[in-house]
Amino acid sequence: MPNVIINGVGSCIPDRIVKNEDFLNHEFYQENGEPFAYTNEVIIKKFEQITGIKERRYAAKGQLCSELASIAASRALENSTVSKEELDYIIVAHNFGDLDEGSNRIDMMPSLAAKVKHNLAIENPATSCYDIIFGCPGWVQGAIQATQMIRCGDARAVMVIGAETLSKIVDKHDRDSMIFADGAGAVIFQATQNQTGGFLSQASRTDASVELQYLAMGPSYKPELSANGNKFIKMKGRKIYEYALINVAEAIKSAIEKANLDLNDIDKVLIHQANEKMDEAILLKLYKLYGYEPDVNQLMPMTINKLGNSSVATIPTMLDLILKGKLKGHEIKSGDHLVFASVGAGMHINAMVYQMP
Repeated sequence: MPNVIINGVGSCIPDRIVKNEDFLNHEFYQENGEPFAYTNEVIIKKFEQITGIKERRYAAKGQLCSELASIAASRALENSTVSKEELDYIIVAHNFGDLDEGSNRIDMMPSLAAKVKHNLAIENPATSCYDIIFGCPGWVQGAIQATQMIRCGDARAVMVIGAETLSKIVDKHDRDSMIFADGAGAVIFQATQNQTGGFLSQASRTDASVELQYLAMGPSYKPELSANGNKFIKMKGRKIYEYALINVAEAIKSAIEKANLDLNDIDKVLIHQANEKMDEAILLKLYKLYGYEPDVNQLMPMTINKLGNSSVATIPTMLDLILKGKLKGHEIKSGDHLVFASVGAGMHINAMVYQMP
């Protein structure tokens, strides 16, 4: 059975910066359609305290999700020894496809992965392309699938991309819209006979009873827009927080144990950038499961304060920034054990353990 290593990482962080103060003139409404009893200054201050977000990145006007994905893919190939024609699969994790400006009509045909192949001008017909719709954990799930295909001998090189333009599918009258951002990250997984490092283990789960509605599509909170048929991202923040706090740490622990490791063996946990306070609470819960004193700042890098929540793109983007020395205070060295972990709509949770060769 071949081993699976990462051979090439790239990202596309849009240039357009949207700061919290840019929302001061927005009209925010509650779920019942009533305006808030306090000012936008208070809403934004509380939002920043909870999420840690000060600013986020939006795609340029007219820029499609598949275009962000293609830029990240091209950059991953630039620092890889794998050529584009050697790719057996291109997997793109996203949730809303290519969205036109001013419309939330979802475009997923052809697949974004096929569009990436076209944009990269790959001629090899054996480079198969498909998309994953798996909520925010989509990139991790794609990475798990890539390693499974390589280990069973079906592929030797698989590119997994997480890309999203969430700014085009949010209800601008919902204060939760300030969480979401745009971006893309790409990682190439390759087969090797060298058994040093590489993929070690994974764990995943889906809870789809009452949890199904924790993150779903719904009408605008602005009364005059609620009946026009358009749907936007809606989430039950408190429910998601409670669910994640109970279950994500357990999934991470399961993946670590499958790799025959201990939490003390883990050098970095790259967790989906959903909410700063929630991510910190998950890591504290993980330490509690092991009975250790917490060291969250060193173990868990964070990008959400500057980049927001770009869903499937947060983990591969963070990995790229660290490997290129662009995330202050964090580095990844040969031999380091990493955990990739995420939670999102479904509700889905997954975690993957990887050792740097």
